[in-house]
Amino acid sequence: MAERILVVDDDPKIVNLVRAYLVAAGFEVVTASDGNAALEKATTLRPRLIVLDLMLPGMDGMEVARRVRETSKVPILMLTARGAVADRVRGLAGGADDYLPKPFSPAELVARVQAILRRVDPDSADDLLRHSDLEIDKERHEVRQGGARVSLSSLEFRLLSAIVGARGRVLSRQQLTETVTGFDAEGVLERSVDVYIFRLRQKLGDPAERSRYIQTVRGVGYRTPAG
Repeated sequence: MAERILVVDDDPKIVNLVRAYLVAAGFEVVTASDGNAALEKATTLRPRLIVLDLMLPGMDGMEVARRVRETSKVPILMLTARGAVADRVRGLAGGADDYLPKPFSPAELVARVQAILRRVDPDSADDLLRHSDLEIDKERHEVRQGGARVSLSSLEFRLLSAIVGARGRVLSRQQLTETVTGFDAEGVLERSVDVYIFRLRQKLGDPAERSRYIQTVRGVGYRTPAG
């Protein structure tokens, strides 16, 4: 099931833009345009993360964050036109987990959402990952498919672990490159991700047109299919 993100902003254009990018990345998105609605949805819908504008009609984002923090540890990414250092410090001190000033890159927002969820997800470092009949034992560096061991190279193993470990979230080629190398390697290696994904699919008997393990999100990256 897709993870739910609550986006709170009174600008419909920003809401629609953020929603489009988050949905493309595999998230479910619900929205609110004022502080009171944000509090209600944060309580009743229990999102995995809140993207919260600071300047809202009625109750501002800082007060929303304070009240949310009284009952919940849900991660908050504060999104606001205020870019001064003092405002960023105030936002983080008020309960935000990250701070992104406007104007912003939607792709960066998605990357920050994914990074926050990786940090706060208690299961993100699990030694045993499962998807469908696939089992990945990170401690033993083994992959089993339907109980049978699959032989993978070290790089293929890290790529598969990253995709399955993201639990349906889309990982871009750049993110996968950083995951398997530990640094931002542009150019040849990033473009080679497609080659390694092709080899993984061959070894897993997982053709792209009816994939069970690695789904291509055109123009974005890769994820595990739903179900």
